[in-house]
Amino acid sequence: MKEENKTSSEENKRYSQLSNTIHDIGISVKVGSYSDGIEVSPNARWLYLSGMLGMTTNGEIPENITQQSVLAWQNIIKLLESAKMDIRNIVKITQYITIPENIPAYSKIRSGFLGDLKPASTLLLTPQLALAEMLVEVEIIAASLAG
Repeated sequence: MKEENKTSSEENKRYSQLSNTIHDIGISVKVGSYSDGIEVSPNARWLYLSGMLGMTTNGEIPENITQQSVLAWQNIIKLLESAKMDIRNIVKITQYITIPENIPAYSKIRSGFLGDLKPASTLLLTPQLALAEMLVEVEIIAASLAG
């Protein structure tokens, strides 16, 4: 599931100059693969993504959590790329899931896209999203060097 990030050496240099600091106090490691907090470098350029749904651009919504999760993360990557960012720029994730039993399947997809990256993260259970057939929605905050 992991998306290949084809970045130029200039993009890699810009990313490495954005020295975000991970602040962990030992809470997140007890629950999952994320960080307790991320401190973003000064003069960063911020991108706030609306909740990304597991929906195609044609409005099609798959019936299961795995397919919806893959689509949501693919939509996230498209939006990041439109802002000349990539998955490494994510500093905060907020995930909304409607069925508790779907958390393991969603987490597997999320891990496939993030790999070893550990942005700050919150997962919330909600009785329903904007459309009844929606099973997952993912909000992202990303940061990169200004300029």
